[in-house]
Amino acid sequence: MMTSAVLSGYLIVSGLLLAIGVVGFLVRRNLIVMFLCTELMFQGAAVAFVAIGRFLFDYSGQVMVIFILTVAAAEAALALALVVLLHRQQDTLDADAFGELNE
Repeated sequence: MMTSAVLSGYLIVSGLLLAIGVVGFLVRRNLIVMFLCTELMFQGAAVAFVAIGRFLFDYSGQVMVIFILTVAAAEAALALALVVLLHRQQDTLDADAFGELNE
């Protein structure tokens, strides 16, 4: 049985993952790092869903994690395509150079 003290520990870790992801996304300009920070935010939300679902003895948290993982996989595939496109066009991974693509 999960107590509220254990739940608050998981929620603190989840919040830290989310905060690190947001700060990393806003501060860094490298596309690969930005996409990794987005994945970190997804994982922070997933930890929160699983912890709250376990605390409430409900499986809906795990179901939401499956959807989060699906979105994260689609985002990773799209990110890889964008990184390859930008590297071929501009020979850089700077996010500011992405606005210079004209096609």
